[in-house]
Amino acid sequence: MTKFSDLKLDPKVLKAVEDAGYETPTPIQAGAIPPALEGRDVLGIAQTGTGKTASFTLPMISLLKRGRARARMPRSLVLAPTRELAAQVAENFDIYAQHTKLTKALLIGGVSFGEQDKLIDRGVDVLIATPGRLLDHFERGKLLLTGVQIMVVDEADRMLDMGFIPDIERIFQLTPFTRQTLFFSATMAPEIERITNTFLSNPEKIEVARAATTGENIKQGVLMFKPSRRDRAATEKRKILRGLIDAEGDACTNAIIFCNRKVDVDVVAKSLKKYGYNAEPIHGDLDQSQRMKTLAGFRDGSIRFLIASDVAARGLDIPTVSHVFNYDVPSHAEDYVHRIGRTGRAGRSGVAYMICAPIDEKNLADIERLVQSEIPRLDAPKGTPAPAAAEETTEEKPKRSRSRSRRKKDETPEESPAPEVAPEAEAEQGEEREPRRRSRGGRGRGGDRGGDRGGQTPQGLGDHLPDFIARSFADRSETPDPS
Repeated sequence: MTKFSDLKLDPKVLKAVEDAGYETPTPIQAGAIPPALEGRDVLGIAQTGTGKTASFTLPMISLLKRGRARARMPRSLVLAPTRELAAQVAENFDIYAQHTKLTKALLIGGVSFGEQDKLIDRGVDVLIATPGRLLDHFERGKLLLTGVQIMVVDEADRMLDMGFIPDIERIFQLTPFTRQTLFFSATMAPEIERITNTFLSNPEKIEVARAATTGENIKQGVLMFKPSRRDRAATEKRKILRGLIDAEGDACTNAIIFCNRKVDVDVVAKSLKKYGYNAEPIHGDLDQSQRMKTLAGFRDGSIRFLIASDVAARGLDIPTVSHVFNYDVPSHAEDYVHRIGRTGRAGRSGVAYMICAPIDEKNLADIERLVQSEIPRLDAPKGTPAPAAAEETTEEKPKRSRSRSRRKKDETPEESPAPEVAPEAEAEQGEEREPRRRSRGGRGRGGDRGGDRGGQTPQGLGDHLPDFIARSFADRSETPDPS
């Protein structure tokens, strides 16, 4: 079995790895670190949660041990799609470079340009950034990329989903042609393959698992949900989510709950809090300080449920996540792989459940086609709605048709005989019906439409002409002719 000591890493890096408690590298680390130390370009493809961050951080620190950074000219560059992932890479760098004198700067949104400019002006060995903020600094004339020796693109497929590919291509063109490039992704879309063919030179390809596979140590399941009524769909869906959580009991120590829309993140978090669950939301519209505070609380256990948009689906390394709940089926099949990869990390077992409404069945089919397996179906938890039974009950109710209504109107008294009523009851009913008939009849003398017809219902107006019609004709006849 390969050990970190067999990978020819710098002794100071090995000491930091030992201090962190790691002895054996993961397959992607064992495959990517040796060619990276040789200065070759690397294309790493591995499912999320397999330690890709250390695959480029450890050789980078070893290669940068000699040399000194110059002002505004970083020696290496790491690009990450989200602020959280970039901050996580920075944390990993601090852990593995603790016995060296290498410096770093983190360029992400939500932080003032002034503080970041000061770090760049001093000179940094490693620059960790999101593409947008990096280009902002470059366009302001505060940053030069001509001194970059090593360039890393982490979570490349997420870059594609977020529309960063044009920015990535521009950044590649701003860096020297002689740079070493390390490219890591969990999936390999055609657009990603085009970029690797353009900007990587004879890369060493390490694929430790088939692209877009899920961990075997993750128990998966999907609950097919059909609301009893459209206006109750959201309420019943949240009740099912609570039922799934409660059914797991103490085994659910903490969980990330993924929603497709930011507004649903807030609604689900508020609903869970209302029912006594320790939950907090995280999405792109929150302040960066609030996002970092929420993540820190989830890591240290003070927050049990993290309700998140896809901002937390990629790359976040929180090893002890026991469960992932997909409140919504992901719109992109690849996102499912990344979402459930937040659990079952570092060899642990995990659970990933998903709620699928009828409108999401096409996306579910895309996911099963991508992972090349059928996700097991779950039974509804006890105490949650049983939509199928509700629909059957609704279908059994008799429906009124127009033809039936018309038939009733056209029936004559002989065809529809009135039920037999005792004389006393008939008198009481007559007294009750009389004022009711007048209240419906309208105003004035036209209120009593029936008149005295001897118990027979007149057809149309019958032979009775109401007084107000007769009066109107009489008034018209008395009006003098204007001509």
